[in-house]
Amino acid sequence: METDSAVYLVAGVGLFLAGALPLLRFRGVSTAMGFVATGVVAGLLPVPLPDVLPASNRELIERLTEVAIIVALMGAGLAIDRRPGWRAWSSTWRLLGITMPLCIAAVAALGWGLMGLAPAAALLLGAALAPTDPVLAADVRVEGPNADDEEDVVRHALTTEAGVNDGLAFPFVYAAIFLLTAELTTGELAVEVGRWFAWDLVGRTAIAVLLGVVVGRLFAMLAFKSRTRWLRLAEVNEGILALAATFASYGAAEALHGWGFVAVFVTGLSIRGYRREADYHEELHRFTHQVERLLTLAALLMFGVACATGLLASLTWEGLLVAALLVLVIRPVTGALALVRAPGTWPERLAKAFFGVRGIGSFYYLAYAFGQAPFVEKELLWSTVAAAVLLSVALHGATATVAMQRLDRRREADA
Repeated sequence: METDSAVYLVAGVGLFLAGALPLLRFRGVSTAMGFVATGVVAGLLPVPLPDVLPASNRELIERLTEVAIIVALMGAGLAIDRRPGWRAWSSTWRLLGITMPLCIAAVAALGWGLMGLAPAAALLLGAALAPTDPVLAADVRVEGPNADDEEDVVRHALTTEAGVNDGLAFPFVYAAIFLLTAELTTGELAVEVGRWFAWDLVGRTAIAVLLGVVVGRLFAMLAFKSRTRWLRLAEVNEGILALAATFASYGAAEALHGWGFVAVFVTGLSIRGYRREADYHEELHRFTHQVERLLTLAALLMFGVACATGLLASLTWEGLLVAALLVLVIRPVTGALALVRAPGTWPERLAKAFFGVRGIGSFYYLAYAFGQAPFVEKELLWSTVAAAVLLSVALHGATATVAMQRLDRRREADA
């Protein structure tokens, strides 16, 4: 069998799974698990597939994961019915402000002390593994606009957390790159930390939020009530507006030095907030979801093939331990601590703490950082992140549906 034939065959099987797996009623199998398993099987078969390992495909991985993330972020923003507010988003702010920094610090400390990584590489590992993933969190996120799940505090918290923290991890990735490439005295380092906090963490986030609000409102107004008839896409239920707004807000934010991931998510929220009762929001979300599934399919098939052909070859027992600790201990414990006295019952708080899905975003941050600075521990970092993502896909994929259904029944009974 030739390479082209093998690629088409694997793609065909994957596309069939993309349509069939969401209809599967067996609760222990998620769509992500099916995609990764298909890639692993394809990689183990004696067929000539192309090399998909990160060492020779860094730029492809960066671009594919980047587009997959921003499309997923738009879908997450469009799906949320609750308006942003301190009380309604209380769990979100706690997970972002407490859990995420603690996860970065804990993984970085383990990377430095246990794995023997250089400080910059350890910080990069913490930053790459800290954010929850909007792409693979399908089983624990809100279903879509007007889906009657506004009272589901678990899905709301996990969806909004994934929508924001992918962008908020970027300042820490920048810090790791800067730590590797800059040569500073102690006094200069203190000044740079202050500049990093004021500009990278606060300033660029503020730019992204403002841009997201403006771009989202502009696209929504054009679609709903433009004086030019052919611009009123809401009247013909044209879903491509979602992709147009995604790329426009991301490009504008990056051009103005804001965080593009944050801008895209806020753009989705801004569009969703305009004429909230309109059915057009459901079409925008449906269109985005279809594109997201295709991109997720490509990324996870590549990931599965890579796992079967050498991606995990550099994994050490220390790296595996760090990956397991992150998924099984660090995220659940720091999440539970952050959510003390948060809205919801204790089972709901524990679900928010436990289902911190790791995924495609982690690969994007590694690919981006390796293109910016000469990290020498590349293979070990790729393997460790891959192990964490594999564990998250298996564990969270096998338990999410059962856990969410039990919480739904408990909520209905209480009501």
